[in-house]
Amino acid sequence: MSTLPGIVVTGASGRMGQMLIKLITESDRMHLVSAIERTGHDWVGRDVGAAMGGNDLGVVVTDDALEAIAKAQVVIDFTAPAATIAFAELCAQARAVHVIGTTGMTEDDIAKLAPAARHAVIVRAGNMSLGVNLLTQLTKKVAAALDEDFDIEVIEAHHHHKVDAPSGTALMLGEAAAEGRGVSLKGTMDSGRDGITGARKRGDIGFSAIRGGDIVGEHDVMFAAAGERIVLRHMATDRAVFGRGALKAALWGLSQQPGEYDMLDVLGMND
Repeated sequence: MSTLPGIVVTGASGRMGQMLIKLITESDRMHLVSAIERTGHDWVGRDVGAAMGGNDLGVVVTDDALEAIAKAQVVIDFTAPAATIAFAELCAQARAVHVIGTTGMTEDDIAKLAPAARHAVIVRAGNMSLGVNLLTQLTKKVAAALDEDFDIEVIEAHHHHKVDAPSGTALMLGEAAAEGRGVSLKGTMDSGRDGITGARKRGDIGFSAIRGGDIVGEHDVMFAAAGERIVLRHMATDRAVFGRGALKAALWGLSQQPGEYDMLDVLGMND
């Protein structure tokens, strides 16, 4: 029996699920104890390695989340908001670290995680790459240094399968810009331009979303004033950067007290 931390991956058949399983099985610091899919999915009951088109890994895909999480130390979760909230309750019961990369969560969804965080470590981030979290900090600092003569626009691009917009990363960058300016993103966000919208409102933080092809993830934060622009950019060319960040968060979370954390905590970059 392995003494390494046991990891459960939810949404095993998804792009991130398969990437995470690959990274975990290649790691010498953790091991895969279970892979979860929704009831009725054709992977349920199959060895996850074979389902991914490779060799058996000795882990059968299950739809019984309660049983799977009960034997884990960490759950890594890139699924959907409703599923993530349900998994959080099970992680709290098992005292398992819950690493959440799920995007599209509303403020109400996030608030529903609070009871679970009283009993378990939750690490949640709109993006788990080192570069994006550095970009977040830079965005906050630049926004704090510039006044409202500079319009702020967050421009993001993703593959055509992505279902939410703006992306979780774009919202994270928008929050950083708002924090730098000392304002609320909710009160300054402009993401619904269509038709004759009128002139841009001074101080608004704008969002533009591009969807196409197999773009992994590109984010620009543009500060535009009369006669000059400052553009901060991050481009992800390999989905593995998000997976490696999630695994880093998983190992970090094992030594923390129950509570809600983000990747800036994991990377030691919070103020």
